Amino acid sequence: MASAFFFKAVTPEGKVRTGTLNGENDKEIARELRKQGLTPVYVGLEAQKGLELKMPDFGGSRKKDVLFFTTELTTLLNSGIPVDRALQISTELTEKPQFRMVVLDVLRVLKGGRTLADSLATHPEYFGDLYVNMVRAGEASGSLGIIFERLAEFEKTRDELRSYIISSMVYPALLSLVGVGSVFVLMNFVVPRFAQVFEQGNIPMPLPTKMMIEASHATQTYGPFVIGALIVGAVAFQAYIRTRDGRLWWDGFRLKIPLLGDALRKAETARFARAMGTLIANSVPLVQSLGIAGAILNNRRMAGALEAVSMGVKRGEGISTPLRKTNMFPPLAAHLLSVGEETGKLDTMFLRMADVYEADTKAAIRRFTSLFEPLIILIMGVIIGALVISLLLAISSINEVAV
Repeated sequence: MASAFFFKAVTPEGKVRTGTLNGENDKEIARELRKQGLTPVYVGLEAQKGLELKMPDFGGSRKKDVLFFTTELTTLLNSGIPVDRALQISTELTEKPQFRMVVLDVLRVLKGGRTLADSLATHPEYFGDLYVNMVRAGEASGSLGIIFERLAEFEKTRDELRSYIISSMVYPALLSLVGVGSVFVLMNFVVPRFAQVFEQGNIPMPLPTKMMIEASHATQTYGPFVIGALIVGAVAFQAYIRTRDGRLWWDGFRLKIPLLGDALRKAETARFARAMGTLIANSVPLVQSLGIAGAILNNRRMAGALEAVSMGVKRGEGISTPLRKTNMFPPLAAHLLSVGEETGKLDTMFLRMADVYEADTKAAIRRFTSLFEPLIILIMGVIIGALVISLLLAISSINEVAV
């Protein structure tokens, strides 16, 4: 059954055209647009166009803007549209005013005689070293369309992994929050009412009930001070880990946490390998690639280890041997790179390594959550169960006194 599809396309003159066409699916509409001499940029159901024109969330507004921009340029440049015209079209397709101003400024610098890479480098908050160096390599080789396609794939793969990690931790975090909230309500609102009954009626309390009431009194008396101390401690901790020494200590500590540390190490290894494979495949020098890859790692301990790897490369030791000596990356990583050096396919091996460790990261996260969730349920079940039993004993003792 034919449906109405909304489309955005670019004419051979570089003008943006929008409209609707009826067809069986989006591929049929895209083929029809190409027959008309148009370059399809977006095709989606008419009923969903208000939603679909917005880019899916890959983690952070800027990341979404950059990914959308990169995908747009891939389509336009591979269609033979000049860079300056492609940027102009991108400003018309960009929905967010703030990012539109960024693209316009990049276009202004480009028209001033700078290269596209240098123009993008004027906005480092959006376009990092990896992005700029990839574009510079594409300009030198005359393959900007392919470069932007690889950049879009890199950004999407990296953010999909990040989104998977975050979404996997949402349920355990929510479970912990609900458990703590339940205990808070019981200790501050339910238990005090029972305490009043015993105090007013001069009724002897069972030991578990007495312990529960004492805990409730302590929570009400010292709770605000404890919460205040926790907030102050959290602020002080955040300030400490913003320092160089504090960040190094915290990043090293996180890698030692059972299960979670293994997942973090593999996630960073996947990020490092994906960046290195993308850079080397586009002729960025190995030492420079190591510096760029180190800058995008979140863990400063592992990023710092790459400085020793870079020194080893400069001494002619290759990359696998210095990487193994750091003891910061999984042992398999060095073995894979050793094979890549022997076969002369280091870029391919880095990308394969990224695939391996992205899959391993997801498996490690699943193992962590599969153990963490039952542990949280068990702890909260014991606490809440103890409170409920204490309340039932209290009710039972009141009934005995009444009889």
